[in-house]
Amino acid sequence: MSDLKQALTAAQDYRTAAQAALAARLETATIDAEQRAAHGFAWIATTVEALKATLGWYEAGEQPRIDALVTELAFAEGIAQLVGGLAMGQNEIFRPADLGLAGAAAKLAGDCGAWLGADQAAARAELAASLAAGQWPSETLHDAELDAIREQYRRFTDAEILPHAHGWHLTNALIPDATVAAMADLGTFGVCIPEEYGGLGLGKLVMCIVTEELSRGWIGTGSLGTRSEIAGELIVLGGTDAQKAAWLPKIASGEVLPTAVFTEPDVGSDLGSLQTRARREGDHWVIDGAKNWITHAARSDLMTLLARTLPDAKGYAGLSMLLVPKPRGSEDNPFPVHGMSGSEIEVLGYRGMREYALQFDAMPAPADALLGGEEGQGFKQLMRTFEGARIQTAARAVGVARRALELGLDYAVTRKQFGKPILHFPRVSDKIAMSLVDFVVARELSYAAARAKDGGKRCDIEAGMAKLLGARAAWSNADASLQIHGGNGYAVEYEISRVLCDARILNIFEGAAEIQAQVIARGLVGGRN
Repeated sequence: MSDLKQALTAAQDYRTAAQAALAARLETATIDAEQRAAHGFAWIATTVEALKATLGWYEAGEQPRIDALVTELAFAEGIAQLVGGLAMGQNEIFRPADLGLAGAAAKLAGDCGAWLGADQAAARAELAASLAAGQWPSETLHDAELDAIREQYRRFTDAEILPHAHGWHLTNALIPDATVAAMADLGTFGVCIPEEYGGLGLGKLVMCIVTEELSRGWIGTGSLGTRSEIAGELIVLGGTDAQKAAWLPKIASGEVLPTAVFTEPDVGSDLGSLQTRARREGDHWVIDGAKNWITHAARSDLMTLLARTLPDAKGYAGLSMLLVPKPRGSEDNPFPVHGMSGSEIEVLGYRGMREYALQFDAMPAPADALLGGEEGQGFKQLMRTFEGARIQTAARAVGVARRALELGLDYAVTRKQFGKPILHFPRVSDKIAMSLVDFVVARELSYAAARAKDGGKRCDIEAGMAKLLGARAAWSNADASLQIHGGNGYAVEYEISRVLCDARILNIFEGAAEIQAQVIARGLVGGRN
């Protein structure tokens, strides 16, 4: 245990040195000009926070052998990457020299020589064998209610989602209404909505548990609640009393399914450039413009729509948030409302809700649609939801990472080559072991972010770290699992082919990895564009 604490302290010292080095560069350069250095620092900070969260998980538990193996491998790999190079992308390795950290890296290597010099092959083999024997690392949250919620959603996922998810994906089917209703009965759509409005009144940690378990079954079911989470938080934090009373109970019960209508063609993360307009006309609003990549647009009942209502105000200042009701569409008529049309965007994965490009041509909205009754506050209102949305996305990634691991493990145990299960080949067992490590590390970092949010702390940095690392773990685990499957993994009939496609989106939506790294670096060091 003391060795782990000493290694964490050394890693934290390295992070401090990296932060100072970046701050020095930003005294004379913009953060965009030093983007590689800034984003590399973000990965350093994220890695160190992940090690801290993992050690906290280990110390809080009963410390069985499997937990010790996971923690030791997490530290061995994490320290090695800090010293040798962190993967910011498949072909982007951030190395200490990129930020002038050769001396600090040498000191870290000297302080952690025992971790860097040890051969971890035996530990990886033991960890993979433990998994194959049915042992999993501890997942208790040391709270009977929280553990019961996890168990409830795991049973639901095993019974109602996993047997059907791949078929739904292959036919590009919407999540069945019966499944949505069953999710609503569990309280899925009102986890964080206050009890006075029919919700469960629980926190982001519970949201993580629910999302993780549902996403293990299918990212579509894990993501369905995201729209309710965003809409609920927008209304709770910024809505009028009348808007809260009108919408929150219906969102919490699942009677109203919202959709988030923010993104526009050619705009991406630059929300200040949004062009969709909303103007007052008589006793209502009129909306004109185009939106893109709108998830679940046809079957939804309520749009949280970001539009420009103050055309003379520049950038973010002219944006307002509107609560726009709409009738649910059908397969034959997806948008049965005047002034709104759309076309489906076919996607590789992340199905179950469908993606749309939308067009608004004088679509009416009620006079009381303006969130909070105040114009020009839309961007600020939306920003207050980003932390929760990114924590939830991290939880979705954790669920996908676990499912990829489960599929890879099952195939490695049952598939035989040269007279034995392929799990016995080191290159296979190594993938299984490190997939487990990455899953646990990402899980604990997402929980740490959720606890920070539940504690009332501003946590855009923690949320960004959780999303950044979780997305990488989901993709890495899915890719490793498909490799374990070999050629069969490339066949659409095998579930891992879907999981790989689902995992890929996690590094893009709710702020791409590059955006998360920018948020982290700017939040910790500052800097100008």
